Amino acid sequence: MSGPPLRRLIHYARSHRRAVWLATACSVLNKLFDLAPPALIGAAVDVVVEREQSLIARLGVTDVMDQLIVLAVATVVVWGLESVFEYAFGVLWRGLAQTVQHELRLDAYRHIQDLDLAWYAEQSRGGLMAVLNDDVNQLERFLDGGANDLIQVLTTVLAVGAAFFGLSFGVAGLAMLPIPVILWFSFSFQRRIAPRYAAVRSEVGALNAVLENNLAGIATIKSFVAEERETRRVHVASQRYRDANQAAISLSAAFSPLIRMAIVVGFVATLVYGGWLAVNDQMAVGTYSVLVFLTQRLLWPLTRLGSMFDLYQRAMASTERVLDLLDTEITLTDGTREPVGGAGDIAWEGVTFSWADREPLLQDFTLAVPGGSTLALVGATGAGKSTLVRLLLRFHDPQGGRVTLDGVDVRELRLAGLRGSIGLVDQHTFLFPGTVRDNIAYGAPDASDEEIRRAATQAEAHGFIEELPQGYETDVGEGGLRLSGGQRQRLSIARALLIRAPILVLDEATSAVDNETEAAIQRSLFRISGQHTAIIIAHRLSTIRHADRVVVLDKGRIAEDGTHDELVAAGGIYARLWAVQTGEAPP
Repeated sequence: MSGPPLRRLIHYARSHRRAVWLATACSVLNKLFDLAPPALIGAAVDVVVEREQSLIARLGVTDVMDQLIVLAVATVVVWGLESVFEYAFGVLWRGLAQTVQHELRLDAYRHIQDLDLAWYAEQSRGGLMAVLNDDVNQLERFLDGGANDLIQVLTTVLAVGAAFFGLSFGVAGLAMLPIPVILWFSFSFQRRIAPRYAAVRSEVGALNAVLENNLAGIATIKSFVAEERETRRVHVASQRYRDANQAAISLSAAFSPLIRMAIVVGFVATLVYGGWLAVNDQMAVGTYSVLVFLTQRLLWPLTRLGSMFDLYQRAMASTERVLDLLDTEITLTDGTREPVGGAGDIAWEGVTFSWADREPLLQDFTLAVPGGSTLALVGATGAGKSTLVRLLLRFHDPQGGRVTLDGVDVRELRLAGLRGSIGLVDQHTFLFPGTVRDNIAYGAPDASDEEIRRAATQAEAHGFIEELPQGYETDVGEGGLRLSGGQRQRLSIARALLIRAPILVLDEATSAVDNETEAAIQRSLFRISGQHTAIIIAHRLSTIRHADRVVVLDKGRIAEDGTHDELVAAGGIYARLWAVQTGEAPP
């Protein structure tokens, strides 16, 4: 949905319309009771000056003390109701703020999980974190207090304005004189400040991206003694954020002083002209007292318009970023069919795929993998090996041709069913904060201890797990940093084996393990051969020598195809790679 951020927000939060109206009603009622004390003060002055001729006396209460008692009771009631509605609007607005920020963050997170991985390649993690945290929290702060403030200022202007015109048309005109100027200045200020706060939100995203990247790469920074250089990089990003904020502050700080000068005109006019009317007996002293108090109640809240608009514009700039994220088109639509549960036959049929603004990586590519067989993919970096796996998992869709599972186009399959049929061990091993057990059971959280141990044993991980301080209950740390690279890789393999998927994909699964562990993993793969359709991507050819079939890719095409022994005997690309890795030929 396009349009102003506030309209888009109202459309998004339409399910909370009843709560908004209820909170608004409590804000209005609280302000009306808050405005009553000046009228009570005026009535008290009227009683003291007019005595038996006062307004209350004309209502039937003639004794002066009785009149004062009536005013005392009315004061207690008014203050009590004001307090009740203050509590009510506080609970309602704050509850609404918490609910909307919670739902908005979850909706945004769910949405980005459904986006194509190519979209992620154009984003920064820090920028996304700024949207999901800082921007959502900025909206929460506005709903928590700013919305109520704006409603109460509007209520004050309308209620006090009506009272003024009812008591003295002439004084009302003078008191209201600054309001058009204030409103014009406020809307002009809003237009000028909005782009400055949009720049602030953009710069905080850039700063978060730098910090996120540096914290993730702290080991590299230390190893290359680049601390000072990265500090300067953070300094530049932080300075840009600071400058953007200063540009907004320099404008917003000027608002309140200028508004005060406009307000003082209305207050002085009421004070002088109303006083002249009272001195000349053209206005009751009690009425004059009410008008003086109400003038202050009318005009003084307008000094807070600057901070209100400041909070509003920050919230709208953040809201626009979050809603723009929600409006990002999901290009990968979910299918409607479940996998048929066949043999696990896989095929890439006439597939063409390219990254944005690049030459095709795959063009009219065709390859079939019979169910239960083991296919090894070999080739230089960028040859298209991992891309074939990503197309199978539907992380991306091809621009031409199709990928099939048991003869069904994967685009027709439900994503959950498709990906649940594939156990992936990615070359970039990622573990979640938690225990060893939690990470192995990530794809099957209800797995029994026996099943987890069996998967760990198959992945040759059980031995080192038993030696950890708490065994399977050992905390792996953020990203698994408390484990070695080989240990993380073996847990990743166990995680894939546990779900018992009919298809197993190992993308450089032995890249971070030692020779002994590699040999153990080869034994595991040999034991489970025939139980899965296995696709193994490897640069270390010793891992794949027992594969049923080896396909060598070169620039997105099949350069060689055969068994390990056949390709070694053929003397081509594979044979040269094998000779280098076994030491039979110089690299």
